[in-house]
Amino acid sequence: MMYMTDFLEKQFASFEELPFGVLDATALSQIAMVHAKDTMAPLPGKRPRAGLRTLFGRHDAQPPIHFIDMLRAEHFATMFASLLDPDKAKEALFGVAASPRYRAMLALNYQDVFDASRQVQFAAMTFVYKDLFTCVSFRGTDTSRVGWREDFNMAFTMPVPAQDLALQYLESVAAQKHLPGPLYVVGHSKGGNLAEYAALRCMPRIQERIAHVYNLDGPGFKAGTFTQADYRPLAGKLTKVVPEESLVGIMLDSDAPVHVAVSDATGLEQHSAFTWQVNDELTDFVCLPGLPESTQVTARTLHAWLSEYDDAEREKMVDAFFEAIEVSHAHNPVDFLRGGTKGLSLLLEASRKLDKPDRDILLSAARSFVKALSQNAHGTLGAAASAVTNIADRLAPES
Repeated sequence: MMYMTDFLEKQFASFEELPFGVLDATALSQIAMVHAKDTMAPLPGKRPRAGLRTLFGRHDAQPPIHFIDMLRAEHFATMFASLLDPDKAKEALFGVAASPRYRAMLALNYQDVFDASRQVQFAAMTFVYKDLFTCVSFRGTDTSRVGWREDFNMAFTMPVPAQDLALQYLESVAAQKHLPGPLYVVGHSKGGNLAEYAALRCMPRIQERIAHVYNLDGPGFKAGTFTQADYRPLAGKLTKVVPEESLVGIMLDSDAPVHVAVSDATGLEQHSAFTWQVNDELTDFVCLPGLPESTQVTARTLHAWLSEYDDAEREKMVDAFFEAIEVSHAHNPVDFLRGGTKGLSLLLEASRKLDKPDRDILLSAARSFVKALSQNAHGTLGAAASAVTNIADRLAPES
């Protein structure tokens, strides 16, 4: 079996020989996770007026870099900070820096916005390969509560700040006339959501330039955000990849065609694209014909559960959840989301420390979710649902 690390180590074909594909999108989505303000040219504040050579040769402009130029050990402490899997991000950077496939690629247009008061966590980079194509890559969620809070806000508000920034970024890059015309737009996790959102919302003349959009296990959108008509300009140019036990990528609504990658991990650990199997030809992921029934049950459950609440109620649920994180010993929201004994113990401990209104909201939502899960599993979880509901009832008795 082979994985993304094997692709980076063994796929030597140039883009002239093997066109840009989903594995390239995956690799470059991981590079967008790297904090590169100390090495990469920032996104210009104004639309470039000069040609490629003139712009990059200006004395007052920082030139684009090759991936090998990012390998500066003195910056490693900050480059890989606050990432869900810093080792894999470092592995991806070393992989593209060493690969003849990516050796001629340039990186530029770095933008990084983090604002706790506005609940926004956003970053993006641009990659250019000769005169063949431009790739816009959006960063996924890091370990910060701000980043996860913005993700959860997508359940009741649209757009969130990062989505606005993604649209502005894509249109700004598209306006840079010195860059190659064909556009690839990519991202993993939240970055995948931003890639899909920006591609759907950008101007028609930019949509016409888009060669392909890759949403790698990113969530969808609040119901009603997009219609089937909104997706028509991207017909045949949009791919969403989720692992077989996807939890993130099946959340909320999307009309993107879905490919189901085989993963060797379980549960939330499958969210890492480095656990997805790559085919022997190093050209694509190993995929299933569709989502397994258990994952379809989870997707139906999430949809049915969220449909019970309006936006105001969803916001209260999210507030209560993050209040629980605040009073718990969780290092970040992922500790809660991984599930299992650790996740349950954190939830129970946090629930006891919450004020009664927040405790009631959180545990009422938990009861509602387990009930929906049991119903969508055709009653096979009845005993487990009753047990969890009883625990919730004891912790948050009805008024």
